[in-house]
Formats: sequence, structure tokens, C-alpha cells
Amino acid sequence: MNGPMQKQMTGYRFEFDKNWQRFLLMLNEERIVESEKSLMLMLEVDNLREKSFLDIGAGSGLFSLAAKRLGARVFSFDFDTLSVACTKELKRHYFPEDQNWSVEQGNVLDTDYLTSLGKFDVVYAWGVLHHTGCMWKALENIAQLVREGGKLFISVYNDQGNASRRWTGIKVLYSKSKRPIKLIIVLGVGAYWEMRSALARLMQFKNPPPFKDRIRNKRERVMSVWHDLVDWVGGYPFEVAKPELIFDFLQESRICTHKIKNLWRWARVQ
Repeated sequence: MNGPMQKQMTGYRFEFDKNWQRFLLMLNEERIVESEKSLMLMLEVDNLREKSFLDIGAGSGLFSLAAKRLGARVFSFDFDTLSVACTKELKRHYFPEDQNWSVEQGNVLDTDYLTSLGKFDVVYAWGVLHHTGCMWKALENIAQLVREGGKLFISVYNDQGNASRRWTGIKVLYSKSKRPIKLIIVLGVGAYWEMRSALARLMQFKNPPPFKDRIRNKRERVMSVWHDLVDWVGGYPFEVAKPELIFDFLQESRICTHKIKNLWRWARVQ
């Protein structure tokens, strides 16, 4: 669907695909290596040889590429057409003839589609489920894709109460605004975070990093500062959850015992 906004049942939706497409223009070997290191750190592995890796909401395809370079058999899918194109372009450039990296357009809320994929050693959904508009359904869907002894790795925004409600309002405003207003909102949020850092340094006589470093360290997405900031401000639909609610939900969904152990260990709440 064309235009600055895509409207679904959940309302206006941020065009993550265009943000990822712009990010790819800045991609270089250093960022790719950093993404490999990030993935090894998050999964606590040295490599992914002989492992199957499902990248849900692949975005730019950067972490699919990282998993592939670490030796995995990779399956990537995304809801956004341009995100699929970005991932396919990375595959064409780095692994053009590789039969062990598949890229498709798919919907994490489509249970028939997910069932057709089978099960994987690593199911990876970083910063995706809370942007679907049906986070709990998406979580239930992907938990079923983890192979016995496998790992489910997710990142979901933590529920911070009133702060999360305010951020929802900002994201809705951004989604409904024209381009000049969107730029003002993004710059305003960036300036606000930088002012908070400066105030903290002044009041505590400490030297916390500026917002650009805090964003990068927090999200570990190896994105540029600007694209990460736009991604955060514009990311809508937007849902949040406390960690304990995530785990309780998975247990109530009757995920088998061996998976629950892995989910408790590997599910990561942002």
C-alpha cells in the first residue's frame, strides 16, 4: 500500500520497510561484523553451524545475513514488501547461489503460513511482535515454531506505565502527521533525550553517554543513530508488556516443559 501511511485493522502503521531501505545505504562490513558479534552474544553461541534460524520480521535482512555468516540455514520473512526486497538484495549480494537462505513475504499473524514453515533451532523476533497490533497472538504463534531443545529469542517493549502511554500518543501523532511535522517530532525527541543526559551529568556529576549511545547499547540493532531514532519515534502499532506477563502467557499457552525452560532463559524483554 503506497503513501506515507499504511492503514490496517490496527490503525495507521509506520513504514518500517522504508526506514530499513534507507539504512542499507549505510551498511558496511563493520556493521555486519558487529551484528554477528551481537547475535553471538545474545544467543550465547560461538557459531550457528548446523542450526536452522528463523528471522521473523527480517527488516533490512542484516541479522539474517549475520546468522548465515555464522553458519546457519536461514529462513527470513517480513510483512513489508520493501523489507523483503532489502533482505533479498543482501542475499543476492553476499550469498547469491546459496540454497540454504530463503526469503519470503509473510505475516506472523497468519497461522496457516507459519505452520507451513516447520520448526527451527532458533526462532528470532527482535522488536517485531509489539508492532503487529496483536502481540499476544503473534507470541503464541511463534512459540510453536521452536524445535525441541531450540531457542526462542524475542525483544518486547517493557510496560513502563504512564510513560508507555505517553509514547503511544507520540507514535500515533507521528503516524498521522505530514512529513515536516514528523521531522520536528523526531528532532524534538532526540533533543529531549540529549537534554536529559546533560541534566543527569549536571545533577549527579557523572558522565552518562548521550542518547545516541544509549539507544545503540540498549537495542543492539547495529543501526545508525538516525534510523534507530526514527524507528523508535515512528514505530506503531505499539504494545508493551511486563516480563512476568510474557512468561505467564507462554505457560498458560501450554508450551511444553523443555520449551518453557528455554523461553525463560532466552526471551528478552526490552
